[in-house]
Amino acid sequence: MSAETDLYSLELTADPDVQNDVFLKAFNSGEGEAFDRLYRDDAISNLSGQPLTGAERTRAIKEMLAKGPTLNSTLKHSYTAGDVTLIVVDFELGLPDENGELIPVKGQCTDVVRRVEGDRWLMAVDRPVADAAA
Repeated sequence: MSAETDLYSLELTADPDVQNDVFLKAFNSGEGEAFDRLYRDDAISNLSGQPLTGAERTRAIKEMLAKGPTLNSTLKHSYTAGDVTLIVVDFELGLPDENGELIPVKGQCTDVVRRVEGDRWLMAVDRPVADAAA
């Protein structure tokens, strides 16, 4: 991410590849407030391991990103019907332990984004599911 990137002006678009890039840029910035701006007010996020919305979602996102996790994801599928897009990505998450060492977590995430005013899109649902431990 360049130093010139304004995290608070990032927007999701109709292009799922751009959506993925914007999501990663915001997440990996560590700026929970900027990342949360990509969500609808009534969006449901399962990033914390349980479905949260509203102020609880915002708090959980800020707390999680403040710890410095890393995320990489690869778009696998995208399906659009009108103002709704279903996106499926494979992800690799690095979750810091108490010593700051990143613990790798891999899995698949199913996201639903919705178009709002104009061509702006916002996250409505994110549902990451980690692969079962071997």
